[in-house]
Amino acid sequence: MKAIEAKGLKKAYGPVVALRDVTFSVEPGEVIGLLGPNGAGKTTLMKVLTGYLEADKGYAKVAGIDVGENALEVQSKIGYLPENAPLYREMTVQEYLLTMAALRSIPEGKRLSLLADAIGATGLGEYLARPIGQLSKGYRQRVGLAQALLHHPPILILDEPTTGLDPNQIVEIRELIQELSRDTTVILSTHILSEVEMSCERVLIIMQGKLHADAKLDELRAVNAAVVAIESKASGVENVLRAISGVDKVERRENVGEYQRWRVTSEKNPDLCPAVYDAVRDKNWRLAELRSDARTLESVFRELAESPKEALA
Repeated sequence: MKAIEAKGLKKAYGPVVALRDVTFSVEPGEVIGLLGPNGAGKTTLMKVLTGYLEADKGYAKVAGIDVGENALEVQSKIGYLPENAPLYREMTVQEYLLTMAALRSIPEGKRLSLLADAIGATGLGEYLARPIGQLSKGYRQRVGLAQALLHHPPILILDEPTTGLDPNQIVEIRELIQELSRDTTVILSTHILSEVEMSCERVLIIMQGKLHADAKLDELRAVNAAVVAIESKASGVENVLRAISGVDKVERRENVGEYQRWRVTSEKNPDLCPAVYDAVRDKNWRLAELRSDARTLESVFRELAESPKEALA
């Protein structure tokens, strides 16, 4: 059974279409990065998955339960941390978490043990008696995470959990998420690329409400490309490189001293370097550089963002 399954989700706010035929699934135990620019539809998607919004078309299932038909049961399976967690600043940490336990209908006999688990996981033991309003933003985020974990949900959905935090706080929250992911399926929404690379094993990239990529990070970054720097006085270089078997694209890059740098790409050839070397050697050209060229998540994201915009459905 899939942890999460979405099929053909569409959601519009009047004339503004926030989700366009979004389809994907998540296996139990996966850590998924939901990536996209501001306004891409990430938060709308999470609100649909958690039952806070109803999709106009399509369906979503969580742990096999249809969100549209039984949102309350779905919410009992999910721990949700929205971008701006609804914290009551005048309450102490303990008061707030006990209140959340009551709102979740956790039996009184289980509340203290579950509270202890959530506090231990988020490192809040020294702050139980402190009003939430007196905590740093990093620790307020921990309180938000604690309420999301309180009922031991099998699925965590976190919306921009590190927004506005300083570098030390970001590292703390990242390490906490990694620890929690050992026993839980996690969807982490962010527009910070490094957070996805540090925390996730698979990425969904959403832009203008459409799902543009769904792949393992290693697969998404993999590319059959080589960078080569050949003496600038060499003539006909582009034609020679294009003639290499399997080559789909040749790009002229910057000059490096007396050498011209080129990037060669193939969809079929997993290692272009030997073929490029042979082609250069056959021409007796001087060679200053030859290496495989792996894409970063940032470059993948930029390629998708700069691709021609599809007609709005």
